[in-house]
Amino acid sequence: MTALADALRGAWVYDLEQPRFAGAPSHPAHEPGVLLHLHRRHEPGTGEARTSASALLVMTEHSGTHIDALCHQAEDMHLHGGIPIDPRVQTPRGFTALGTDTIAPLIARGVLLDLGEVPAGHAVSAAELEAAASGMELRPGDVVLVRLGCGALWEDRAAFAAAGGVDASASRWLAERRPLAVGADNLAWDLPDAVDPELGTLPGHTLLIVRAGIHIIEMLYLEELARDGVREFAFVCLPLKLRGGTGSPVRPLALV
Repeated sequence: MTALADALRGAWVYDLEQPRFAGAPSHPAHEPGVLLHLHRRHEPGTGEARTSASALLVMTEHSGTHIDALCHQAEDMHLHGGIPIDPRVQTPRGFTALGTDTIAPLIARGVLLDLGEVPAGHAVSAAELEAAASGMELRPGDVVLVRLGCGALWEDRAAFAAAGGVDASASRWLAERRPLAVGADNLAWDLPDAVDPELGTLPGHTLLIVRAGIHIIEMLYLEELARDGVREFAFVCLPLKLRGGTGSPVRPLALV
């Protein structure tokens, strides 16, 4: 235990979460994103020196940097593992199977595949991912993060929404390597408006979440990892235990 604590104290920590604020980039399906309003304020005249302030936080599960639970996507009305969607599974207060509360803490080897500055609207292919992984071994149980160069655009909502994504061939290539999770710095992993001829919209969500049971982490901040040339690291990500939730905001860390 002492050795572990010493190693953690000596590690460099990269914060992979984007800032959360009203008006931050959000997929249209997950508006309004984040809203924070003070409902108690520091004010004079309370009768003592101490005052308090606190806020009401309203946010969608898939706002900002977040992880998708396996119940988030379905194919032909079945979740991962062939679980049929019926009123026992999909209830007014969430899912009774594969909800966010079933995601264990993610503590794994992390790998960064840096694609550089991907042009707006470009869908990264399997060949491009394979080239970015040159010289690295991708192992089952890894968390594979894909940098498309979108992280620097976070304050420019229109530019961030128009950024590149990952195509179906790239998602298939990754699924074959059996990662614990994948993630990217763009809006939705896939190109939001692209349509795959076989799978339709968001093909990576079908291939990874529904068919392979692999979580997707979206809207990551990967600029500092790329700047420092870090390709391998310890990855830590703790989803909230939202019973029946379809996703969770997260603050992932890379430790080197």
